[in-house]
Amino acid sequence: MNITLGDVQTTALIPLSIKANETRRPNARIHDEIAVQIIESLGIDTTPYDKFLSREGVIARTIMLDRMVKDFEAENPNAVVVNLGAGFDNRFSRVDNGTISWFDLDLSDTIAARKKVFPERERVSMIAGSVLEDAWIPAVKSEAEKKNTSVLFLAEGLFMYFSFDEIKILLSNMKKSFAHGTLFAEMNCPLMVKKQKYHDTVRNTNAVFKSGTNSGREIAALVDGINFVEEHSFNEEMKKYSVRAKIFAALFGKFNDRWAVFNW
Repeated sequence: MNITLGDVQTTALIPLSIKANETRRPNARIHDEIAVQIIESLGIDTTPYDKFLSREGVIARTIMLDRMVKDFEAENPNAVVVNLGAGFDNRFSRVDNGTISWFDLDLSDTIAARKKVFPERERVSMIAGSVLEDAWIPAVKSEAEKKNTSVLFLAEGLFMYFSFDEIKILLSNMKKSFAHGTLFAEMNCPLMVKKQKYHDTVRNTNAVFKSGTNSGREIAALVDGINFVEEHSFNEEMKKYSVRAKIFAALFGKFNDRWAVFNW
């Protein structure tokens, strides 16, 4: 399979490799058969993309976000979900309740690659475009208005590759285009921006971290009307599975990524 990705999009190979390898393991904590198929078809060495801390972090964030999305769907069964910077994510297959509408949004090269490996699925749309522009908004807005329902935005492994000015553009576009919305966004800390050359997997790509926060309140403060609700460290899930992860959480827990929830 011939897939070409840009620098930031190449980071999609990290969760893809981890999910594929975890799926193959006995007692796998997450399952993603499409990830297995893609990795096998690419024939790549997953070693640079599957290191302990990144693996445990990706698995934790996957389990946590799947649970968060399902909880949101329980209260909003007809919701419209927008997966910002979707990469090769296959979350729809794990959280579909039979009534949600789903949009996978990413740059044109990534969407072209997705279309090679993901089948057409009912209630799922793939949109090629930048999340920092507004060309994708009409399709999502139309679906939300048609269903008269809430919109949930997912930003997994995305904000750290944006500057605060870029995050502000995205939030501003969302706020002015949708009267109400909920955002689940992955946050990293400022130290990771300074020490990114030591990151166990991202250092094997050409991607660059541009921002980090100590609290999701810093993101909410970028745009009037965006409310910070809560955030939870990946450590909450990671420490359930190994002594090494428990030690990491105890010693360096404040530096781990976390899920932050916003609404307006």
